[in-house]
Amino acid sequence: MIELMSDLWAYMRAHKKIWLLPILILLVLLGALVVFAPGSALAPFIYTLF
Repeated sequence: MIELMSDLWAYMRAHKKIWLLPILILLVLLGALVVFAPGSALAPFIYTLF
């Protein structure tokens, strides 16, 4: 996993695509929210997003 992140970072630096970093962070956070929140009180609010 760390190798994937370092390769992705090297790609973004080499091709001047640093603007992709906030998008990737947002996607990872949203994915973590979907994975960890179904058993919590946040579940009804997450389902309204989709």
